[in-house]
Parts: sequence; C-alpha cells; structure tokens
Amino acid sequence: MYQTISPVDGSVYAERSISAEQDIEQALQRAVEAQLNWAASSISERAMVCRKAVQYMVDRADELGAELSWQMGRPIRYTPFEIKKGFQERAHYMIDIAESALADIPAEEIPGFRRYIRRVPLGLVLVLAPWNYPYLTSVNSIIPALMAGNSVLLKHAQQTPLCAERYAEAFRSAGAPEGLFQYLHLSHEQAARVIADARVAQVAFTGSVDGGHAVQKAALGRFIAPGLELGGKDPAYVRADAPLEYAIENLVDGAFFNSGQSCCGIERIYVHESRFKSFVEGFVELTRQYQLGNPLLPETTLGPMVRTSAADFVQKQIHEAVQQGAKTLIDPASFPAHRDGTPYLAPQVLIQVNHSMSLMTEETFGPAVGIMAVKDDAEAIRLMNDSRYGLTASVWTEDMEAAIRIGDQIETGTWFMNRCDYLDPALAWTGVKDSGRGCTLSRLGYEALTRPKSYHLKSVHS
Repeated sequence: MYQTISPVDGSVYAERSISAEQDIEQALQRAVEAQLNWAASSISERAMVCRKAVQYMVDRADELGAELSWQMGRPIRYTPFEIKKGFQERAHYMIDIAESALADIPAEEIPGFRRYIRRVPLGLVLVLAPWNYPYLTSVNSIIPALMAGNSVLLKHAQQTPLCAERYAEAFRSAGAPEGLFQYLHLSHEQAARVIADARVAQVAFTGSVDGGHAVQKAALGRFIAPGLELGGKDPAYVRADAPLEYAIENLVDGAFFNSGQSCCGIERIYVHESRFKSFVEGFVELTRQYQLGNPLLPETTLGPMVRTSAADFVQKQIHEAVQQGAKTLIDPASFPAHRDGTPYLAPQVLIQVNHSMSLMTEETFGPAVGIMAVKDDAEAIRLMNDSRYGLTASVWTEDMEAAIRIGDQIETGTWFMNRCDYLDPALAWTGVKDSGRGCTLSRLGYEALTRPKSYHLKSVHS
C-alpha cells in the first residue's frame, strides 16, 4: 500500500495498493494483444475514440480539478483549466494533425516501381507521468501514442494516482478496446522491471534528472531510446527596450504559477542594468499581491508546495544564497499563511545573486527567483548558457531580429520572445543537456512513437 498525503492539510487523501506481479503480467499481455487490432484500425476510428475520451474529461474538469487541488495543492481557481485549456488544446491538435503527420512518404517516381516509407506503430508505449501537471504532461504522449496505433500503459506519480484512474474511466467510456489503455500503480523497482520487459516498445518519461538516469539504467541492454523530459533552470532576459510592465506581469506569473513547480517555470532573470531598478521594484510589488493559503478557497492564488520537504529544499537554497551575499526582498511575515515546517511557503525574490549560488544554477522547483543586472546582450547570453539545463529560455524586447540573433546563441529546446512557461502544441517540446532528449508534440512528436518501414514494390511485365 501507499498513501497520497494532501499538502492542503496533511491528511491521507488516497490509499492505493501497489500492483501485484500477476496484475502487471496480465496488463502487459492485454496491451500487446489489444495493440495488434488497434494498429489495423483507421486513423479516423482512433480519432473518434480519443476525442470521446478527451471530451469525457473536459466535461468533468471541475470535479477533476478539485481532486487535483487536494492531491498536489494547486489553487482550485486554476486546476480545472489544466484540463479545459492546455490538455484539451494539445489533445485536439495532435488528433487533428495525425492524418497528415502519419501519411506515407513517397519516393521519387521510377517507371515500374512503387516506393514509399510508411510510419508504423511501435507497439506498447509506457508513459511515466509526474504530479506537477499530471494531465498536461501525460497527454503529450498518451494521445499521439494511441493515434499512431500503439497501446498505452500509464504509471502516474504516487502523489496523483487518481489522474491515471480518470484516464482509464475516460477511455472506457469512449469505447476503447479492452487492454488498449491501462494504468498500474508501480513501485520504482517494478517500473524498472517493466521498462526492461521486451514487450515495452517505448518509454515516455517526465520527471527529474535522477529519474531520467534511473529510466536509462533500466533500459540498458535494450535497443530503445526512452523519451526524457527532465528538469530546467529556465532563464529570462529583459533587454533595455523591453515592454517593462508586460514583462513584469508575465515573468511574475512564469516564476510563481503552480508555486513555481513547473519544469519550464522562470527560475532566473537577467535584466539590462538600465532597467534593473524599475524592473525589480515592479516585480516585487506584483509578487506581494499573491494570496497564499488554502488552495480550496477561491481567493487563493498561491497554494502550498506538494510536500514539506520540497518547501524545506527551497528555503535551504534561499538561506545558502543569503549567506553568500544575496538579499531577499519579500518578508514572509507579509504572507500570514506562510509557516516553516509546512508546505505553505511565501514567494521570494532575491537580488545581489551570482552563479556561485545554487539558487542560480540548480533547479529550485519552487516559488523563489533570483534577479541579476547585466550590461549587454553578450553578458546575458553567457549567463543564460551557464547551466547544465536547457529546456526553455526567453527574451523580452521590442526587437524581433535581436530576439532571433540572441536565440540562435542560446542552448535551449524552446526560445521565446515576450512569452514564457507555455507549450505550443504545433512546436516540438524538447530539451538539451540535462533537460533531456527526444521530443513530444508537433508533427515531430509522432516520430518517436513510430518507426519507418520502407515499401519497395516492382511490377514484373511479361
């Protein structure tokens, strides 16, 4: 058994049994059998099932959102929109493009021959999903895997087990064939064994760098390349010509939404020295307007972190930075719900920071951000690249050509101008360095879920 402890009040919100070995074996066998028939179905037939499942969840977004608030602490004013907006947008986009993205690729015409490349499904795709955006992250792989003709086995984080169960309800309601979509509640050791099983054709993992290493280790000896969407230390650069008020509003949200528990959240900001004072003043003023408290109350805009240990880690980073000379600009006492030794953590803004501090180099994954002044583009580029991560990065400017020129020099998977903390389903979601490998979403997202099969057909004339 394991328990899901709610960060709302420390109560046990859910208890689940770890899947028995017999259940795992049966799930793997059912998935293999279901996939064979599913692969023979048309894309329009797959789309009908997937659309029904998506709609089932959208229709219940308020209920699912309330469950999510209890499981991981995001304010209830926001949780339903994970399903109504991002989840729905990504799912429908990947369904809509499937016909063209999976179409045969013809070779040049040669008389007497018919030659083309067909994208065929891999088989069974294992999706290992995290707790911080449990629907948003998992849909990136689940829907395109199914649309490509694969079966799916989902293992959700133990903090959000109900999300996996809601997916299963949705596909069952949509009339999905038995065994096509399944979930299991697995221990880490069991997950490693499933990854190593020859019946698993691909693994899509979202989580920590350490988790990515564990997935890689489990796949050793197999000729598969797991998709890994890992951590980030995402930077923003505010140029001298930035639309300041707009930049402040969006970067505060990018840093503190979901209590900073986002792999592509803003964790470090570099501001041109001519705008530094004005930017910091505006950033702090807006940060102080957050309402930290019980996420089940509609007025709350900042909920607890997922667990006390996560809040303790953020406070440790802040404390170490202060010992090294950083200055905090937010008094936690101005947030009455802030309490040491609990998941309720006030947001924090720090200046006088540098890259000798872990706050500016290692993933924080919480509501704290450091802000540094820079003298020019070159210094900003150097500092933005001074990281072992590379998921997203952003520039705030009125000059699009400058944004492109700077972006060409930044080591990142996604480069934003005047935007952050957003996934456009038409673009490849990918990372570099310790932020992972492979990609989801966009037309390219189908490549890792299929393999090319060449057809070389010759007509023999008598």
